[in-house]
Amino acid sequence: MPQPKNLDPASMKEFYGAELRRRREEAGLSQSGLGDLVFCSGAYIGYLEMAARSPQLDLAEQIDSVLKTDGFFRRLCGAVLKGSKFAGYFAAAAELEQRALTICDFATTVVPGLLQTPAFTRAFIRSLRPLVDEQEIEQIVGARQERARALLKNPLEPELWFVIHEAVLRTHVGGTEVMREQLEHIAGVSRNHQAVIQVLPFSAGMTPLMYGPMRVMTFAEEPSAAYTETAHTGQLIEDPAVVASIAKSYDLARAAAMSPEASLGFVDRLLAEDFTP
Repeated sequence: MPQPKNLDPASMKEFYGAELRRRREEAGLSQSGLGDLVFCSGAYIGYLEMAARSPQLDLAEQIDSVLKTDGFFRRLCGAVLKGSKFAGYFAAAAELEQRALTICDFATTVVPGLLQTPAFTRAFIRSLRPLVDEQEIEQIVGARQERARALLKNPLEPELWFVIHEAVLRTHVGGTEVMREQLEHIAGVSRNHQAVIQVLPFSAGMTPLMYGPMRVMTFAEEPSAAYTETAHTGQLIEDPAVVASIAKSYDLARAAAMSPEASLGFVDRLLAEDFTP
């Protein structure tokens, strides 16, 4: 019996966009009209139809309900996301970061993925999921390192900015050697001007983003987007008003943080004080 053919996720996304446009027009709806019914902007519907943005399951379900397509877009969305090497909730955000002009990360408890060493990622995933298969861990490590290499190779494409809470640097993950290597890597990225890194000290007190990790991405010809996550899931945020509010909160955290030079000095002192044999 012939086996099912593996489909190209990029082509599937284009197929999703083409079908969305065809069925929207059959229903006599403009992009704005459909957007109003599924609680997003008409511009965002346009980005989906042009395959400039990846579909999301919750929106796909709303589209199915409005266009009466009996789960078609949800099933197709699932197929598109399944073709990604990343978790379904992160797949759309991972794709967007490849086109971003700027990526601004705020970390409250864990080193941002783009700054993690392989050893740190292994220890972190193992702490979250003690029974996870080693092969799955290595797949996560490989995907994360591939993202980091692609984005850190040229500090101008995109411009990377990290605000890292002091708690992140003082919380040991994987033991002394793993943390020493991790802090040395963060210092190296800062020293080599691959990204702007600021430390938010305990003395800065509460900031609007202290509830969890947050990322803001800007683009050349697309609206800005934000992404937040917990240990087991994440959410891509594309509502312009919400993204603008998050961006303002990020600016406040950035203003309260140490300067990049002082932050590098802080990491170096932490290495000397806590990780010198």
